[in-house]
Amino acid sequence: MKKKEDILSYESAQTELQQIVRDLQAETVRIDELGEKIARANALIQFCRERLRVTEEEVAKLSGQ
Repeated sequence: MKKKEDILSYESAQTELQQIVRDLQAETVRIDELGEKIARANALIQFCRERLRVTEEEVAKLSGQ
């Protein structure tokens, strides 16, 4: 079974991250959820970084670098 991060697109991860940031800025996150939200944001950031890294490698290969 795939993890949720494995089936996300870069765009959907970015959208979810933006929502987490808006929630944190609006102070609508309960203290009981804060750790979970931060952990999720961290996982999404790592996912996006990895997608960018892989894409950069693919572009470099295609362009002959």
